[in-house]
Amino acid sequence: MSSLDGTEDTERSWHFVMHAQNPLTADQCDIMDQLDGFADGMVSREERPGVFTNFVCYFVADSLMDAMKDALARVGEIPGVQISSIELNSHSFEHNGMATPAVVRPPA
Repeated sequence: MSSLDGTEDTERSWHFVMHAQNPLTADQCDIMDQLDGFADGMVSREERPGVFTNFVCYFVADSLMDAMKDALARVGEIPGVQISSIELNSHSFEHNGMATPAVVRPPA
């Protein structure tokens, strides 16, 4: 419980995919592999070398914005990498109680 307003503090789990604008180079992959910010597995690389690179992210955070900021800060440590889009699947909305009629339901 928050001592200030009597509301319960909750952290939510967020799963999303960040799409790199360009595939990582071999040098960028080597840099990423040496960075402590990727050692905990919260951000992992999914790629087809020379074709695409995605960063699969799983964070526990109070908000989606906090989770994305953390992920982007980690990716920002790799020189030259730019994110072109972030994909959030409907499971995160369901899991966090945020699904509305406007959100496509995950397959059963």
